[in-house]
Amino acid sequence: MNQPEASDPKYQEGAPPSPDELHESIIISPDTHRSERIPPGQVRTKKWPVLHAHDVPFISQDQWEFKVFGLVENELKFNWNEYCKLPRSKVFSDFHCVTTWSRLGNLWEGVLVKNLMQMAGILPEAKFVIITGYDYGWTTNLPLNDFLSADVLIADQHDGEPINADHGGPCRLIVPKLYAWKSAKWIRSIELVTEDAPGYWEQLGYHNHGDPWTEERME
Repeated sequence: MNQPEASDPKYQEGAPPSPDELHESIIISPDTHRSERIPPGQVRTKKWPVLHAHDVPFISQDQWEFKVFGLVENELKFNWNEYCKLPRSKVFSDFHCVTTWSRLGNLWEGVLVKNLMQMAGILPEAKFVIITGYDYGWTTNLPLNDFLSADVLIADQHDGEPINADHGGPCRLIVPKLYAWKSAKWIRSIELVTEDAPGYWEQLGYHNHGDPWTEERME
């Protein structure tokens, strides 16, 4: 993998983690193979900044429930113990926030969305997903094709540690190819629908899609 020049100010903190030496079982997000891994208008950070729309909801594992419903053959519902019995995977990806910071080389662990959708059985008329979080009134929307990307997962660990409440724990969605607001924190449900329905930030003017490489920040 070709690394950017060390003189590049965006890389003064050292070369970003590379996917080249990872175990073959780890799913590699395609964007981590780019020679330039920071999208336009972004600046690299090694920290993981904390930003929220509302107050942080604290959901214990005993209280946590998660469901998949809507245009599916089989509605799914899991408590924490049931969720933990699902097949697990690891994904290596970069993470880009619309507020202009990027954190490179994250290792996420959890349950792949494509596996959940195979369990649920997607009906042909489903075109979009609506993700609801435990924070009151918060949703986000994604096209089904983006949602079914091989590197999208429900994550409960980040870099080998449980994801805490500030960062969306006990579980959050990770959609590496889109800006981070699409990676819903404190995930509560996935609904498959025919018609798109812009979510919380989208209704406030954020782009309905959110591709960092074309700077889809605002409509």
